[in-house]
Amino acid sequence: MVIVGIDPGYAIVGVGIVKYAKNKLEMMEYGAITTQAHTKTTQRLGIIYEKINEVFDLYKPDAVAVEELFFNSNAKTAISVAQARGVLLVSAANKGIPVYEYTPLQIKQAITGYGRADKQQMQQMVKMLLNLNVIPKPDDAADALAVGICHAHSYGTNSETV
Repeated sequence: MVIVGIDPGYAIVGVGIVKYAKNKLEMMEYGAITTQAHTKTTQRLGIIYEKINEVFDLYKPDAVAVEELFFNSNAKTAISVAQARGVLLVSAANKGIPVYEYTPLQIKQAITGYGRADKQQMQQMVKMLLNLNVIPKPDDAADALAVGICHAHSYGTNSETV
C-alpha cells in the first residue's frame, strides 16, 4: 500500500510518501509544497492544487492520510489553512483516492504510543520507524510522514474515511 501523508498548511504543506507492505514501512519520498507570502490567495491555492496533483500522479497512492485541523488562536490562519486543506481533499477526490483523517492525538499515539508526545519525540520516532539516517526536514515533512505511518498502523481499525 502506498500512502501519501499530508500535514496541511497554507505557506507550507508537508508531504510524505510511505510504502507499507508485509508489516514493513518504507519511506519513498518527503518534502513540502511552499507558497510565498504576499501572493494572492487564489494563486497560492492553485499552486498547492497543481503540486499535490503531481505527487498523486507520480506515486499513484492507494490512500491519502491527512491531519485534522487544530487551532486555538488565530482565526485568519485557521481559515487559510482550511482553504488549503479543502484544495488537498478535492484533489484526492478528483483522483479517486480514498482520504482518511487523523487527529494530532491519534497520530502521536500511533507513532510514540503516547498522545502527548512532543515534536522532538515524534521526529525521532519517524526517523527510527522509517530507518532514516536523519530527521526529515522541514518539520512539516516529518509531520506528514508521521500521518502516513499512522494510517499504515491504523488502517482498518479506527480510521475514518472523508
